Amino acid sequence: MVDSVFLKDLEEKSKNIRRSIIEMVYSAKSGHPGGSLSIADVLTTLYFSEMNINIDNPKDENRDRLVLSKGHCSPALYATLAEKGFFPKKDLKTFRKIDSYLQGHPDMKKIPGVDISSGSLGQGLSVANGMAIAGKIDKKDYRVYAIMGDGEIEEGQIWEAAMTSSHYKLDNLCAIVDNNNLQIDGKIENVMNPYPIDKKFESFGFNTIVIDGHNFEEILNAFSKAKETKGKPTAIIARTTKGKGISYMEGNASWHGKAPNEDEYKLAIEELLK
Repeated sequence: MVDSVFLKDLEEKSKNIRRSIIEMVYSAKSGHPGGSLSIADVLTTLYFSEMNINIDNPKDENRDRLVLSKGHCSPALYATLAEKGFFPKKDLKTFRKIDSYLQGHPDMKKIPGVDISSGSLGQGLSVANGMAIAGKIDKKDYRVYAIMGDGEIEEGQIWEAAMTSSHYKLDNLCAIVDNNNLQIDGKIENVMNPYPIDKKFESFGFNTIVIDGHNFEEILNAFSKAKETKGKPTAIIARTTKGKGISYMEGNASWHGKAPNEDEYKLAIEELLK
C-alpha cells in the first residue's frame, strides 16, 4: 500500500505540470497539448519518485535516463523538468519563441535535464537500447526509460528495436507506451491497428504490464515490478486519456496539435485549479 500523503503530493505536482502545459501552449499559440496531458502522470511519477537524477549535475554519468520518443509532447517534459527545478518555471512561457531554448522538440545540447534530442517518431526505443547496452558494458546500475506514443508504434523501427531489447536481455530498460488510443488522424485502430499491444511486446520477449496511466498507485507498482524483472526488458502499456484533465480536450483527437484560444485557456486553468 502506497502512502496516501505521498500519492496526494504526486497528484498536486501533476496538476501543476498540467497547468504549465496549458500555459506554455497557449503562450506559444501552438504545440501539442493532448498527448502532453495524457503522459503527465507517468512523467510525474518518474521524476518525483522513480528516477535517480541530480538537478545540480544533470549529466551525472550514473543518472537514470529518459528518452521522450514522442518528442512533439515536449511541453509535458519541459513542465516536469521545471517543476523538478532543472530550470526556472518562468522560462516555460518562452516555449517555441524564436530565441528560446525551449523549442518544439527537446534539445539535449540546450536544455538541462534532457537526455536525448528527439522528435522523429519511431527512433526513441533504438536510442534507449544504446543507452541500456552502454550501461551493461560499463557495469553501471542506471535505468533507461523510453516513452512512446501508441500511434508511434506503427513505425517499423520500433519493432526492430524491440527485438534488440530482448536479444540483449536489457532488464535495465523500461519501455512505456502512452496508450491514449488517439493520433493526429483519429483512433489508432482505424489508422493502423496495433492491438493487442501488450501481447505484441510479450511476443518480442518483453515482460509486459498493463496499467491505468492516471492511477499513481498502479504506475508506482508497475515501475517496481519492472525493477524486479531480470533477464528481459519491460514494456508498460499505460492506458491513458488524451487531453486528460481538460473536459473539452479529453478523448478529442482535434487537440493533438493546436493551442486553446483565450476562453478555452481560461476554462482549462479553471478546471485544473479545482
